Amino acid sequence: KKKKNVYHVLETNSSNCPSHVHHFRLCDCGLTEESCSSLATVLRSNSSLKELDISNNNLQDSGVKKLQNGLENTKCTLEKLRLSDCSITGEGYKALSSALRSNPSHLIELDLTGNDPGASGVKQLSDLLQDPNSQLKTLR
Repeated sequence: KKKKNVYHVLETNSSNCPSHVHHFRLCDCGLTEESCSSLATVLRSNSSLKELDISNNNLQDSGVKKLQNGLENTKCTLEKLRLSDCSITGEGYKALSSALRSNPSHLIELDLTGNDPGASGVKQLSDLLQDPNSQLKTLR
């Protein structure tokens, strides 16, 4: 029997996958910045995904920049994104803020606890919260 990568199943909405995956949790499982390229593809192609939790992975700013490509796509209708303890600093916060300004209509909850935004990251998030188009209600 042919093995299928979980990203491939989600990307193609394979018959082996439920027709609508709403929640995807990949916490503390060794994801890296390279994994984020596949996740970005999922975000661009799977409009039924509403919640993504990839906390406790060493994604770093470079991983968040790869996620940015998926988050800013209008097909991405993600409502909750959890990125706690992912080694994200100011550059990653800048990428997230940019993506959420490009596609502001869906994300209502963002968890970034345990990361180090620095002054520039705090400013990026503050500006995002002031944006009248942003639907963000909960920021941790």
